[in-house]
Amino acid sequence: MISSVVPAVLGAATLTGAGLAVLRGMRSPSSQLLAPSVSRVPNGYRQIALTFDDGPSEETPALLELLAKYRIRATFFVCGKNVKRLPHIARAIVEAGHELGNHTHGHARLSPRLSWDVNLFSESDMVEEMRRAQTCIHHHTGVWPRYFRAPYGLRWFGLRGAQRKLGVQGVTWSVIGHDWEWDRHRIAEHLIHNTEPGGIVCLHDGRDIRKEVNLSEMLAALEAVLPVWRARGLRVGTVHELMQAGVRRRSSGRSRGSSRRRHGVRRREDAMAGSSSAAR
Repeated sequence: MISSVVPAVLGAATLTGAGLAVLRGMRSPSSQLLAPSVSRVPNGYRQIALTFDDGPSEETPALLELLAKYRIRATFFVCGKNVKRLPHIARAIVEAGHELGNHTHGHARLSPRLSWDVNLFSESDMVEEMRRAQTCIHHHTGVWPRYFRAPYGLRWFGLRGAQRKLGVQGVTWSVIGHDWEWDRHRIAEHLIHNTEPGGIVCLHDGRDIRKEVNLSEMLAALEAVLPVWRARGLRVGTVHELMQAGVRRRSSGRSRGSSRRRHGVRRREDAMAGSSSAAR
């Protein structure tokens, strides 16, 4: 009964303002409607985060070599099943100084489809899917990820609670490379023209949980883009490094604000003292 009713309800909802808002919350990287998610972190330091989804794969070592060449650390949002299949590559990511994030255990789509194959995840289903990935990643690498990215960037009701229960921060992106469908020239041009300070770049070192992947176009594009970013003064790092830069900026802003307020109080006190002296 539910499988026949839910698609009709969801289809009708898309015709309403509320339905459109939900769809935007499900798909828009910057939306906070369905779960807290970071898509960019303005920090004043010309810093960006470089991230990779769907790994590890048999091609990930080639990516690690490229990142080592430019002395860049990145965040890898890995799938638990891929970590279980290739634990030595998952450990190599960590040993190279990179950060691991949770990308679910089996690259699960957490939002329903607007079709008869609803794929309806409850909050408890999400918690189980995400916890399996956390446990698998920790078992094989010793790392308990602090950041989570939903496959396809699609979120749904219940994810807010699931993230809270597992203690992970949701992360989306400000620019995505479309490296699963574009050639190297188009990928590079897109990244060069759309990456800004504080941004989070999303690329892929795998294809969901498939074994056979080809990263040649992405690797060639990244090889072309990294020198351009460097020439522009952009510092490339992990999501956590970007988040920490944002924290430093906010702390600095509060300190400057407090200092200005203290100076303002002193100026007012000096002015009042001067007026009293003149009156005498």
